[in-house]
Amino acid sequence: MYRKAIQSLINWKSDEERKPLVLKGARQVGKTWLMKEFGEKYYDSFVYFNFDEEDELRSVFETNKDPRRIIELLSIIAGEKIFPGKTLIVFDEIQECPAALNALKYFKEKANEYHVIAAGSLLGTLLAAPKSYPVGMVNLLDVCPLTFDEFLCATDPSLFDYYESIRKDLQIEEIFHNRLLDAYNNYLIIGGMPECVQSWIKHKDPAGVSRIQRELIEVYENDFSKHNGKVNSGRILMVFRSIVSQLAKPNEKFMYGTVREGARARDFEEAIEWLVSAGMLNRVYNVSKTEHPLPAFDKQDQFKLFVFDTGLLKHMAGVDNGAVLLKTDYQFKGPLTENYVLQQLRGQFDVEPRYYSDKNSEIDFVLQNGTEIIPVEVKGGEDKSAPSFKNYVHDRAPGHAIRFSKRGYRKDGDITNIPLYLAAKTKELL
Repeated sequence: MYRKAIQSLINWKSDEERKPLVLKGARQVGKTWLMKEFGEKYYDSFVYFNFDEEDELRSVFETNKDPRRIIELLSIIAGEKIFPGKTLIVFDEIQECPAALNALKYFKEKANEYHVIAAGSLLGTLLAAPKSYPVGMVNLLDVCPLTFDEFLCATDPSLFDYYESIRKDLQIEEIFHNRLLDAYNNYLIIGGMPECVQSWIKHKDPAGVSRIQRELIEVYENDFSKHNGKVNSGRILMVFRSIVSQLAKPNEKFMYGTVREGARARDFEEAIEWLVSAGMLNRVYNVSKTEHPLPAFDKQDQFKLFVFDTGLLKHMAGVDNGAVLLKTDYQFKGPLTENYVLQQLRGQFDVEPRYYSDKNSEIDFVLQNGTEIIPVEVKGGEDKSAPSFKNYVHDRAPGHAIRFSKRGYRKDGDITNIPLYLAAKTKELL
């Protein structure tokens, strides 16, 4: 599969200021595949070590702090010589060996000519435990499920070629608009988890995809109790399972009382932090002002939580595939569409998306592009803009205002309508 993250890895390889690279992201998003594919295609060779499968590896790191000695021992274990810059050293499931994670700083300080890449599940949660995490000594890369364009490349390469040719202000022919909308509907059902996408390509069986999604959710819920550290695993599970009902509320704002009646922030904020750090949930803060710089106006106690993969959210919400494909309105359509848009927007801009809500208006997302602030409205169908969004645009006259919907790519007065299938191209269409 084509993954855009490969380009980030290529850039890392050629960077003179390169540090050992740590891939973060939820389990099963494709970190292992990425590391092996990168080693296979861009190095003379790669050596792969998995701390979950090879217990004896731990002693190498627990008894040695000299990276050159570590390299010697790894060469013996791998059965081949490790060359600086020519052999990629891959550490997988590194969270199982804190000493190996800590050793990355010795590679940075004393043996940076060796190219080291590591990955693990729930690594983000270790950021809160600096003892075992080499803060400032590693480069970090977030790996997420496939975005819509990556999904399209995997499932329909010829349509992807057309998608790639779409430029700012270009007319999109109706035949391609309809085909891309069909692909978008499929993406809502399948999502971007590599195993789900592979299954769809091979079998075209929605029931098979649904089974994989159910199994993935079970794996994640089991992880909560295994890797939670000091955070109460029951509370992590309660927050995770409350997301569908949180998003089904009219304003979608996270309410602690929805998790458990009478619950307070102090009961569940650690669980939320854990899920966000683990890459399982995406948090979007409300801002008190839509001005540059957006993070300065975050309301820390007001936020929405979305699931990191739209296909998994669709499964968790129990949305029937027919409701998505038959273009009907269904109860969860708005939140599912917003979840999708956020998944495509994340990583495009230097500042993560926010939202804005006051007594007069509710802006689904607010983007910061340089110093420009862009209001965003998300529609699941072909609906026109809500009056509050139109009023906001009229009163504040932003340089750009975006509506994502199933309508064609065009300007509607001061608002640019971008079809939902182009959300991953937002920045380049501005």
